[in-house]
Amino acid sequence: MAHYSGRDYSELAKTGFFAGLALFVVGTGSELVGHAMFGSLPQWENTLFFALTIIGFAIGFASPFVFGIVMPLVE
Repeated sequence: MAHYSGRDYSELAKTGFFAGLALFVVGTGSELVGHAMFGSLPQWENTLFFALTIIGFAIGFASPFVFGIVMPLVE
């Protein structure tokens, strides 16, 4: 299948998935390690780690669908 726009959608889908996975792992891992080592964390750190987890999940879940399915069909 020809790519007219020059974009490599499979590479974008893989990169987006792994970027989302990295954010998810950093958010959940930091939350677990932070609570295990320090007990109670300040509220801003809890919010930061929760936001990293949610954003990582959203990017990791949506990226393969957007760049792997939708964008090639729209092109």
